[in-house]
Order: sequence, then C-alpha cells, then structure tokens
Amino acid sequence: MGSEDELGNQGRHREEVVSTGSGRQRRVGLWINAAKPHARIMAARIEEWLEAGKCRLVKEPARMAEEKVEFVISLGGDGTLLEAARAMAAPGIPVLGVNLGRLGFLCEIEKEEIFPALTKVLAGEYKLQRRFMLNAAAQTAGRTAQFTVLNDVVFVRDQSCGLVTLQANLSGEPSVSYPADGMIIATPTGSTAYSLSAGGPIVSPEVEAILLTPLAAHSLSARPMILRSDEEIEILMARGEKCRVTFDGQEELYLHPGERVKVQRSPLQGLLIRLGRRSFPAVVREKLMDRWHD
Repeated sequence: MGSEDELGNQGRHREEVVSTGSGRQRRVGLWINAAKPHARIMAARIEEWLEAGKCRLVKEPARMAEEKVEFVISLGGDGTLLEAARAMAAPGIPVLGVNLGRLGFLCEIEKEEIFPALTKVLAGEYKLQRRFMLNAAAQTAGRTAQFTVLNDVVFVRDQSCGLVTLQANLSGEPSVSYPADGMIIATPTGSTAYSLSAGGPIVSPEVEAILLTPLAAHSLSARPMILRSDEEIEILMARGEKCRVTFDGQEELYLHPGERVKVQRSPLQGLLIRLGRRSFPAVVREKLMDRWHD
C-alpha cells in the first residue's frame, strides 16, 4: 500500500507529458475501482498530470466511446481491467491496466510506474495485445440471455444442493460428463484466474484455445481439456437441483436440470496496451514464484 509521499512523488514526472499542441484536445478515459486504497488519490494525480499536458480525462464509462477517448486507464486490479476491457471491446478502445491489487496478472504496470508509462503511451510507444473473448448464450426457463466474457464462464453447484452432473457437448457431439462441484470454461486470459486454482494449465495469451476445467470432479477420469478456439461448447445440466453460472464474475444466473449454456468464440477482442517490459514467462515467474513458497 503506497503512502501519500509515494503517490505524491509520482507527480514529479509531469514535465515528461507529451504536449498535443494545436488541434483537438486529446481525451483519455479512466476506469476506477474506488474500493482500492488510494484509488481516488491516484485518480486525482492522473487527472492533474494529464491536464498539464493538455489532455482531458473522461471518467464516465458511458461517455468514453462518444468522446472518442484514445485509450482507457484501468485503475484497480485484474477485475477492474476485465470490466473495462469488456466494455471497450465493441468500440475498439485499448486499455492500460494499472495494478492496485495484490496479484495483477493482467495489469501491465504497478502504481509506481504510472506516469512514465503514460508518457510512452501518449507518444505512441506501445503495442496492442488482442485477447480473444467468448460469447455465452444461456437458455433458461424458455428465455435466452447473452453474455460476453474475457476471462471465464464458471458453473458451480449451489451450496444448499449436492453434486451436479454437467455434460459438455463439443460441436454438437456429447463428449464428457462430469459429476462435480462445477466446471470452468476459460480463455487463455482466464487460465490464470479461477481455472488455475482448480488445477487447470497456465496458457500463454498468444495461444488461441478454450479451456475446460472440472471443479472437484468425483471421477478419476475427469481431466482439464484444451480445445480449439473455434469449438462450440454446450454445457447441459444433466442432474442436480440447481447450478450457479457466473460470467467473468460480474453477472450470474441459475441453471436447472435440462437447461444449458452455449459458449463460442466472440467476434469481439479485448485490446490491452503492452509496453514490452515483461514477457509472459517473466510475468508468471514474478506473480507466482513467491507464492509457491508462502
């Protein structure tokens, strides 16, 4: 957790801001998790810094596409970045993740690096990483609900109920059936989230694949699967009372026996700003190595 002095020192980089000169004022979006310690302090520092460089900060998510912001700063953790990247996928606006959380697999920079990083981004010195997303269509009680996810679709039995049996049909063919606590369908982006905790593999974001990871399956033959990115997956609740389904941990619904969720690749892509500082193996080593020895 940073101190006031630590946050204040970051303002000394103000002279490095790229001035826009004449023409349309540049606009940058800010997506903030206000629950994070010092998030509001950081937001104020960022706004002051950008204004000194003749940039305007847009803080209302609904106005970011309308205002044609060049990019969005996500200020929080991986959850905040996921929320921002999903919302900005349709208008094609890239997101720079600033980690104020503990792990931060997806965030590109830590809070201490924000102003030098913004200088580079405003100067165009960055790369775009395109993360593929999934569309999920849930068919429940005669209705269909649509969701788009960047991380995962998670099926978990309700705590008041026993095991559920989830049948996975791949491209129209029955494939596996898990009596389990649940199941996770994840993208490579989501491979370092809940799927990792459930024993799924870590998959490089450069690999286009879909992960199928069982949760506490009551079968020795139940193993994680890695599928083609164009595979159409249908999850049918075959047995059990009810099963909770969450979409990127943000939205949820309940499945009952005979109901299903179809998952397939989305035409949308999450756009993440990368500054070329760290390779994927380096991120894995940095984020996980010390926790292996806790």
